[in-house]
Amino acid sequence: MSQELITLEYDGAVAIMSNNRPDKHNAANDAMDARLWDCLEQLHGRPDLRAVIWRGNGKSFSSGRDTTELGVRTEDVNDLDFIERGHAGAQQFFTLPCPMIAALKGWVIGGSFERALLCDMRIADETAKMSLPEIRHGVVPDSGGTARLFQMAGHGLVADLALTGRVMTVDEALRHGVVSRVVAEGELDKTVLEIAHAIAQHPPFPVKLFRRTLARMATPAVQRSMQEEALTQSMVFASDDYSEMKAARAEGRDPRYRVR
Repeated sequence: MSQELITLEYDGAVAIMSNNRPDKHNAANDAMDARLWDCLEQLHGRPDLRAVIWRGNGKSFSSGRDTTELGVRTEDVNDLDFIERGHAGAQQFFTLPCPMIAALKGWVIGGSFERALLCDMRIADETAKMSLPEIRHGVVPDSGGTARLFQMAGHGLVADLALTGRVMTVDEALRHGVVSRVVAEGELDKTVLEIAHAIAQHPPFPVKLFRRTLARMATPAVQRSMQEEALTQSMVFASDDYSEMKAARAEGRDPRYRVR
């Protein structure tokens, strides 16, 4: 039997969704994305749920996109349709019937970081390290998270992370409000489960209405950003610069960019 790339378990009214590719630091590929959308769809069919935890097995939440598959299509589909199909799956973060808490540890990179930003809350342990390295790979962030990060921390931090690809420590993430709590290594799962069950004890209707209020303020801007990102990423994949970057790396030489 093949390994389930994301496992889905239940602890009473709390669902626990775990990235399960620990030997790759939970790097995401097309199959893992498909499993994520399937898990989210299942969660939408559970009106009894009161909270969802999204975590990672092994040392990291997720090291982002598996770079060996970056820009690779396993089926005959154009770039825009491929990206928008992923965005359709990600829209399920906005319509979950209950709050989702991301439990962050180790590497939290790229699109996986962006998707964690779409959750209601982020709790991290002391090992968490976050980054948006897409431009280093010749592409742009395209999972909606930069809009959410802009809402949390402003233009300056988004530009810094996306244009440099640097690593943000968990202490810096806490200062900017990207995570709401930091716990000691080894305490993350216990803490997040306690938070989830505490939320589950609240009357569900006011929780639902409060999340609705937050969503009306925040989600439309993120959805508009995703529409722009889909077009932008499609243009990047078709650009001379992207082709030149790949050729230069394959040939072991400095790239000669033409800005087109």
